[in-house]
Amino acid sequence: MLNIVLFRPEIAYNTGNIGRTCYLTGSKLHIIGPAGFSLDDKHIKKAGLDYWNKLDVKIYGSYRELREKYKDNRFFFSTTKGDKLYSDIEFKDTDFIVFGRESSGLPEYIHVENKDNRFKIPMLNGTDRSLNLCNTVSIVVYEALRQINFINLK
Repeated sequence: MLNIVLFRPEIAYNTGNIGRTCYLTGSKLHIIGPAGFSLDDKHIKKAGLDYWNKLDVKIYGSYRELREKYKDNRFFFSTTKGDKLYSDIEFKDTDFIVFGRESSGLPEYIHVENKDNRFKIPMLNGTDRSLNLCNTVSIVVYEALRQINFINLK
């Protein structure tokens, strides 16, 4: 099972769409808080996330907490600062794929500690925008699933 990690997500609808992608692909969603919105039942239902209770989701108070719990797993980081392309990574089904905040990406300390495990999705040069977080997660999840032969998917 792939592990999708959102670092302090800010937009509930993005997280909801990513949760749906995780649910439909059998991926586990990990959220490093605090989030920019409430994850309680009332807010989840109001956002129309009727599948949320079926989703395998875990919430952590910090990046360190997540890394300590899964210290033997491989971690990869989506960032516009990556040197490799997402398609250059050889994903395995137990990998953790980390995505940063919508407004600011990942903090500098994560970049410094994980320089060799960063990747990017190619975009036009000279633009000051990047892909929507939902789109980025979908592209990477399906590339990783393609590499592992869409394990457990029909």
